[in-house]
Amino acid sequence: MLNPQKGFHTYYVYIITNKYRSTFYIGVTNNLKERLQQHKTNIIEKKKTFAAKYNIEFLVYYEKHTWIQLAITREKELKKWRREKKLALIKEKNPSFNFLNSEFE
Repeated sequence: MLNPQKGFHTYYVYIITNKYRSTFYIGVTNNLKERLQQHKTNIIEKKKTFAAKYNIEFLVYYEKHTWIQLAITREKELKKWRREKKLALIKEKNPSFNFLNSEFE
């Protein structure tokens, strides 16, 4: 997605979870609003994706990048982390562990 204010592209590394906050999915996209809707649609349509299988649709963490290569590298880094480290990252930016989907509606 082109950011007209700065002339840069914006890419998001994001973490979504289920309503119990028990399972995480980490991804990268250039349109977080659209991607969150895709996850929700996959659940409704009972697609055979990891996120759909575990009803993962609630955004709890995201970060912005202007270079896709950096976003992909960061996504891969986060996917290797242990659960405890992921939880600490989420709580650093989102201490109440709120669902953040409304920021992209």
